[in-house]
Amino acid sequence: MRKFMNDPANVVKESLAGLAAAHPNLLRYDSAAQIVVRKDAPKQGKVALISGGGSGHEPLHGGFVGLGMLDAACPGEVFTSPVPDQMLAATKAVDGGAGVVHIVKNYTGDVMNFKMAAEDAADDGIKVSAIVIDDDVAVQDSLYTAGRRGVGATVLAEKIAGAAAESGADLTTVSDTVKRVNERARSFGVALSSCIPPAAGKPIFDLPEGEIELGIGIHGEPGRRRAQLGSAAEVVDVMVEAVMSDLKPSRGSQVLAFVNGMGGTPLIELYLLYAEVDRKLRAAGVEPVRNLIGDYITSLEMAGASLTVLHLDDDLLRLWDAPVHTPGLRWGA
Repeated sequence: MRKFMNDPANVVKESLAGLAAAHPNLLRYDSAAQIVVRKDAPKQGKVALISGGGSGHEPLHGGFVGLGMLDAACPGEVFTSPVPDQMLAATKAVDGGAGVVHIVKNYTGDVMNFKMAAEDAADDGIKVSAIVIDDDVAVQDSLYTAGRRGVGATVLAEKIAGAAAESGADLTTVSDTVKRVNERARSFGVALSSCIPPAAGKPIFDLPEGEIELGIGIHGEPGRRRAQLGSAAEVVDVMVEAVMSDLKPSRGSQVLAFVNGMGGTPLIELYLLYAEVDRKLRAAGVEPVRNLIGDYITSLEMAGASLTVLHLDDDLLRLWDAPVHTPGLRWGA
């Protein structure tokens, strides 16, 4: 294992301290509660957004705390759900009286712990609305989930609903925006290698030379199947077919195409993949009017990529274009 670290047990805490030191104008790190909070939180009268999950997926979630996105993030240990106390502390830290939205990826631990935190927050008089993201079309159930996994749509929901909250939308509207993104987005991921959690010191799985894992999850979970690695065009054929056959947008639809790196794939390859995605989506009769390419929801140093397609409408497009300023995403601000 070759990693830049001191003690494997302190990787998450030390990384979060570094995040806060690098972006003091955007966020602060509460080391006692192990949460990342927007610097100007709580904002009175504004609906607050919180998300969280296991670490190892950076910049998700702490890197998306700031203007136009999350008000707080709850990072667990690597690939491990945060505990309810973290989520409750974050909820209290950002509540400005207009309610709090929990954006929850569909992993059993996340769902259970966010539910417990929401119940405790309600006992304290805080209005909480929780929405589960389950956009992964690869498998119905996995090692970590009952139902579909929550993956790339999480980033899109945090950005779009964050813009709605920033504009002054109420709790119901912001919650409905998260739901709409989830309903209109589908994702599918592939891997060329495994990853090595710091505490384990060894890869999660072995992938023989010349093979690709199709339909992986963000924790290294198995996918639909393994196959011989073909050309980029052949890999994208599989990804686009999986996403579009489930999403079924009508011809002429406008979409956002999100090609996400899993942590170990260089941009030269991600842009090559995007060129194939763009061409195949247009051939399928839809128009990619917005895109996002890069490492946004990773799996440590895994070599691989995922595709998320969001079926846009005018409102979602407007909210996507709204200003955002976070460590991991910034434009118009």
